Amino acid sequence: METGETDLPKLAVPARRALAGAGYTHLEQLSQVAESEVLALHGMGPNAMTVLRNALKEHGLSFRDR
Repeated sequence: METGETDLPKLAVPARRALAGAGYTHLEQLSQVAESEVLALHGMGPNAMTVLRNALKEHGLSFRDR
């Protein structure tokens, strides 16, 4: 699948594909967008969003406020 470096957590294939397709490969990039934007990506679901929220929190980051 993806051969580049990433610090994203392990996610299901559809969620990984959705993030890669949108150009997101690092948690810091996700902190620049609203949670609703990521959730709107085809392939992102509630479980993936929970994993991403937790990973962001562990790194002192969060999704951007609307």
